[in-house]
Amino acid sequence: MSVLLEFAMFPTDKGDSVSEYVSKIIEIIDKSGFNYKLTAMGTIIETETLDDALNIINRSYKVLEPYSKRVYSSIKLDIRKEQSGRLDKKIKSIESKIGEVKK
Repeated sequence: MSVLLEFAMFPTDKGDSVSEYVSKIIEIIDKSGFNYKLTAMGTIIETETLDDALNIINRSYKVLEPYSKRVYSSIKLDIRKEQSGRLDKKIKSIESKIGEVKK
């Protein structure tokens, strides 16, 4: 199974820049061992199970909870059985049709 999780999470009451708080979440993701890509608008992670993906969401919230009364999150999931490595395969599929893309 492959679960692609794309999400953004941040406290809403910390001003214009929240990178100090987002970086705490990225540390959790980095230490998880799952393949991920950081983007300007969120992070995409590939896990093996839905529970793994939801655990990352839960742990991310728990790291922000002490800092804010309100946390915003946007979450998308793409769950596919009998697949793996889709974080990279999806990009390669596009590149096979149009050539290399910016990463």
